[in-house]
Amino acid sequence: MCLLEEVLDWDAERIRCRATTHRDADHPLIAHGRLGIACGIEYAAQAMAVHGALVAGTAESGTSSAGEPLAGKPASGFLAGVRSVRLHAPRLDDVPGDLICQAVRVAGDGASALYEFELRAQAVCLLSGRATVVLDGNRRLKL
Repeated sequence: MCLLEEVLDWDAERIRCRATTHRDADHPLIAHGRLGIACGIEYAAQAMAVHGALVAGTAESGTSSAGEPLAGKPASGFLAGVRSVRLHAPRLDDVPGDLICQAVRVAGDGASALYEFELRAQAVCLLSGRATVVLDGNRRLKL
C-alpha cells in the first residue's frame, strides 16, 4: 500500500511528501466508514521509509546530498514505536486539502533512527510525534 504521491523535497536529515489518498473512498485503512487521524502515522512511516531509501540510494555513491559520508542500504526496516503523538483532528478523510508530511531524522546510526514527524493540511497541523525506526529488520535487536 503506497499512500504518498510525491516527494516535495529531501536532504540527508529530512523529507517532505504530499498525499491525496486520504480522500479515496476505498482507502485501505478506512474502518467503520471513516479514516481516523491516527492513520496519519502510516503516512509519516511511509515518508520515513522513502527518506531511508533515498539516503541509502545516495550512499551507493558514498556521500549524502550534503556531501557527508553515509552508511550502506538497509535490507528492510520497521516502525518500532511512536511517542509524544499529538492528534489535532478527529479524522483524515474529511480534510479537503492535500496532506503534507514532514519527517526529520534527529538521531540514529546504521541500525536505527529517531524521527520527528508532522502531518499538515493547508498550514494546519493535524498530527505530530516521534518515531523510532529499526533500519535493518533482518538483524536481531540486542536489548
